[in-house]
Amino acid sequence: MKNLLILTLLFVSAAAFAQIPTGVYTSEITKDNTATIHEIKVDDSYIVYTVYMTSPADFKYTLGGYYSLENGVINISLEFNSNYETDGLKKIEWPIEVSNSNLILKQKKPMVFTKLPKESQALDGKWLFATRGPDEGQERRGEKQARKTMKFLVDGHFQWIAYQTETFKFSGTGGGIFSSKDGHYLENITFFSRDNNRVGAALDFSYEVKDSDWHHKGKNSKGEPMYEIWSLRD
Repeated sequence: MKNLLILTLLFVSAAAFAQIPTGVYTSEITKDNTATIHEIKVDDSYIVYTVYMTSPADFKYTLGGYYSLENGVINISLEFNSNYETDGLKKIEWPIEVSNSNLILKQKKPMVFTKLPKESQALDGKWLFATRGPDEGQERRGEKQARKTMKFLVDGHFQWIAYQTETFKFSGTGGGIFSSKDGHYLENITFFSRDNNRVGAALDFSYEVKDSDWHHKGKNSKGEPMYEIWSLRD
């Protein structure tokens, strides 16, 4: 009975660390009065790592993909890497530790990432751009196409990424904080790879979820009317 209890505890312990707790984790490095933010967004299967500066605003890089966690090492099969032309990385292995709700990347100089408060809300999840609205039966983009635009929303933080999975061509990203409630969706931009001057802007939209589609209406960052349909991703 004692041995069975030990085996059960070991199984539960292993299962508990098979995934990183869903959420947003940040680590801030300050040098010469300039803050660089390292941000991790993660759910039970996908992780996005982004680095940017806040003052002055300056996007540095982002990468992400599906991951597995085994024996204290996170293995990431990258779908996108904004630095791919420089470093050629398609896979990453990081020794990692979960400690008191924080993440520790065990690099030459360990980095401690603090978990931000949990703020689950409507639209949390991974979404792939499907088509321009309205939905009139037109051809849709999805998992089968190499060209993708994904939005990752978790705990009040959002990020969109446009990329190509076969060539690893990176087209852009932007992110920040969001709120979604009662059909009203608001984004506040914290980083924007195509134009740092867009940082600080607020974008206001309406939304409706139909089946597994997110219907997204409003004006884009250029002030142009838009109607987009996004499909929920596993």
